[in-house]
Amino acid sequence: SSVAAARATSSFWSVLGPTLLLAMRGAALALLVIALARPQVGKRESRWKTEGIDIVLAVDVSGSMLAQDFKVNGQPLDRISVVKQVVKEFIDARPNDRIGMVAFAGRAYVASPLTLDHDWLERNLDRVKVGLIEDGTALGSGLGTAVNRLRDPKAKSRVVILLTDGVNNVWKVQPMDAAKAAKEFGVRVYTIGAGTQGVAPMPVMMGGRIVGYQPVQVEIDEALLKQIGELTGGQYFRATDTDSLREIYRQ
Repeated sequence: SSVAAARATSSFWSVLGPTLLLAMRGAALALLVIALARPQVGKRESRWKTEGIDIVLAVDVSGSMLAQDFKVNGQPLDRISVVKQVVKEFIDARPNDRIGMVAFAGRAYVASPLTLDHDWLERNLDRVKVGLIEDGTALGSGLGTAVNRLRDPKAKSRVVILLTDGVNNVWKVQPMDAAKAAKEFGVRVYTIGAGTQGVAPMPVMMGGRIVGYQPVQVEIDEALLKQIGELTGGQYFRATDTDSLREIYRQ
């Protein structure tokens, strides 16, 4: 055994130890003085001028939105999943606009009020699902609820983008009455009919699970959707696949 390593260490600390301790005490004192002085970074303000457009997305969440007639990357996918993907892209492309969301089936509900917090809006979009409310297509209620969120006249422009894949079958609110209210408030309504031409594969449910698919005739009241668009200064679009749906929201 040898104690040479221990002796060398002892010699190092005996020579440099006091100097190091003194330097550390000095550094600690200097840091304490700086901390007591409380240095602060000045406040800065940035201002951005935006267009001030208010947009409400009205999305059909009736049972027929589970039809698998759209594709993503070559794989069949139900309408509601594709719509949610495309709507997210739309939200990301409008960072300076207030956007809200209304979902409707047998009745309508506000999924998100108008907001500039688009991350929060997209989280609420993720929660929108088929089956959360009673089934049906309350087109008038969906449009009326969306228009009601846009009654504030301060926005430079107010728009509803209403997407449905069916025919109004709940008459609590007449769709054209809701369209007339939109016109009265200066709200433009752009309508989208989603679904392939002809038939679409609809899921067959048993015990809450999909056990197969059956072809169902696609029925969209295009005449009504065109009327709503024309009356309010908007436009009607037909989306028969994912690409056309993306192009519609881009426009």
